[in-house]
Amino acid sequence: MWKKALIVLPLMMLLAGCASTITNLSAQRQLRNPNNLYPVEVSLDSRQQALKWDTVQPSVIIGAESYPMRQVKYMRNRWECLVPVPAGVNSVTYHYKFDYQFNDFGGPRKSSSSSHNFKLQIID
Repeated sequence: MWKKALIVLPLMMLLAGCASTITNLSAQRQLRNPNNLYPVEVSLDSRQQALKWDTVQPSVIIGAESYPMRQVKYMRNRWECLVPVPAGVNSVTYHYKFDYQFNDFGGPRKSSSSSHNFKLQIID
């Protein structure tokens, strides 16, 4: 019986880890503004019941820089951030990273998920 559980458990954990969807809610093109800060917004949907929502810490990654996001008011699964784009730069590539904890045998464990890359174009 234990042998079967050892075979099935990793498969179940793999499937549970894949049960999350990261959705970029940001406009792909934005008009240039004088403060050079541009809003980005993301949602995370997960069917992983062990996910501890109060530990989710999303960030926007541009190159080597990481920008923490804040939760959208009244929304459990949405976050927003203003990202800097220097004057004269017409586009940036970014992705989202989510650090979080989930309940596991023996207590909570840390994990993270990342989105694919997105491109923000700045229009003059």
